[in-house]
Amino acid sequence: MVAGLISVIVNYGGTFILVFHAAKVAGLSPELTASWVWSISIGVGATGIFLSWLTREPIITAWSTPAAAFLVTALATTPYAEAVGAYLISAAAFVALGLSGWFERLIRLIPPGVAAGLLAGILLSFGTKAFGGMNVDPLLAGLLIVTYVVLKRFSARYAVIGILMLGLLFLRLQDRVDLSGLALKLAAPVFTMPVFSLNALLSVALPLFLITLTGQYMPGMLVLRNDGFKTSASPIVTLTGLGSLLMAPFGSHAFNLAAITAAIATGREAHEDPSKRWIAGIAAGVSYILVGVFGVTLTAVFMAPPATFITTLAGLALLGTIGGSLATALADMKTREASLITFLAAAANITLLGIGGAFWGLVIGLVAHAALNGQLPRRGRQVIATPIAKTAIKGERANA
Repeated sequence: MVAGLISVIVNYGGTFILVFHAAKVAGLSPELTASWVWSISIGVGATGIFLSWLTREPIITAWSTPAAAFLVTALATTPYAEAVGAYLISAAAFVALGLSGWFERLIRLIPPGVAAGLLAGILLSFGTKAFGGMNVDPLLAGLLIVTYVVLKRFSARYAVIGILMLGLLFLRLQDRVDLSGLALKLAAPVFTMPVFSLNALLSVALPLFLITLTGQYMPGMLVLRNDGFKTSASPIVTLTGLGSLLMAPFGSHAFNLAAITAAIATGREAHEDPSKRWIAGIAAGVSYILVGVFGVTLTAVFMAPPATFITTLAGLALLGTIGGSLATALADMKTREASLITFLAAAANITLLGIGGAFWGLVIGLVAHAALNGQLPRRGRQVIATPIAKTAIKGERANA
């Protein structure tokens, strides 16, 4: 449950400022901004709860962070009603993609070493920022790092919980988190009639689709695969696309499978038993819905702690995933070099043609793998690992 909560804290505290920035650029009223917060939080929470319950796996959903960054510039020249129309087109495209099954087939073709190298490269900056906080706030960052190491030695399962609680207590004692001016206020959704235009289709909908696909869904699926979860990508893409379609008229730009924050809830730090980690998805979903109900008010609570606290907390929570990904990437001698190239390319965070580093890291890694090994391996068919299937597998192992 705490792993799910931490993923929500990191999401709101680390990247949600982009949504407020985009709303300001677009000149949205406080009511429309609150509606944007309401729609995206409720949508993310509902889809995360449903998918986690359906699959019994920690399916953490989130808004598209790279898409929010893109909208900071796009909304400056695109009327808001046309942007809403573009949101609808992009969401419909994701529904079609999920129903087609093409994305799932593409995921199966990615070699395990390349996938692990890509994930490690994407997460590397979060790990380095955890220790980079020593340059900005050495007392706070140092306290969290030392506490994490000590707790990891004696109680690895509760190390992240410990630094979360101690960090908040430390900030409160220093009066660095002031919540006295906050008052709970229910958010009210505001419907915006969408307007469809060729300009918005090409300048907003198409980039929004590509950025979300390559920057969120692709690494998000690799996070799940890296931690041993086999749920098909098709229902995830379809259901989050449907959710985005329903919430777009109220301001939601796109929500999708989480990548970075999902790794907090899918690894061993969430629970030693993988079959129990789906609770993190439920906890995250409930937290998102609570934020959505109270709109901008609770968002401000998550954004109140200083940036150093958020980055250090996220980096330390992801250490296990980074280490596990590197171990998987470098385990096979035959694919080690291609995996290492993927890791370095992803860590470089190359941005070309408006597409982020996750996509280019994957492309470079696949090209390197094909060149060094002659061909890309063919992967077997993957199916949804339901609780019944897991029970049957455990029974077969016991009989053996």
